[in-house]
Amino acid sequence: MSQFLESLKERRSFYALGRDINLSEEEITTLVKDAVKHSPTAFNAQSPRAVILFGAAHEKLWNIVEEALKPLTPAEAFPNTQAKIAGFRGAYGTVLFFKETDTVKNLQEQFALYADNFPDWAEQSNGIATANTWTAFNEAGLGANLQHYNPVIDDAVAKEWDIPANWQLRSQLVFGSKEAAANEKEFLADDERFRVFH
Repeated sequence: MSQFLESLKERRSFYALGRDINLSEEEITTLVKDAVKHSPTAFNAQSPRAVILFGAAHEKLWNIVEEALKPLTPAEAFPNTQAKIAGFRGAYGTVLFFKETDTVKNLQEQFALYADNFPDWAEQSNGIATANTWTAFNEAGLGANLQHYNPVIDDAVAKEWDIPANWQLRSQLVFGSKEAAANEKEFLADDERFRVFH
């Protein structure tokens, strides 16, 4: 078995995350940059963007999420929402993944035959970059989980960190030390997912 496939198998959603890590912020930043930079994109569009939040900036993100959800959540359910967000806030950091939309529009104009596909291909590229970053985190000993509070937080995030208007928020990858085991993962039967022909 290749080390790559072993890494894929070991990448899981870790929700109990802490701040007891052995990597510096510079090492984490390099890891994220390398994972995103070397992830493939259709037509070499390089449309994924990443914003890495540490310390007070990371905590600010989850304060923004909590504030945005409060008026949208029934009062009796909000304590559970707050507890969940507190778990994310207690992690070491968050990577915000964005799709750069001007590149997508330019490719649609240049290659009209494929125009309808470029938004989908950009989403696929974002997914690849995110999964590669997540797997790289796991290889480095960090746990992570992926969240999607966009578009509820988009405007507040853009304002707080001066995000360009052509960057569309797609996901939030929370990371930190693994404070508890990941849940067991169940798989569909292979014959439901795969077909092989000769």
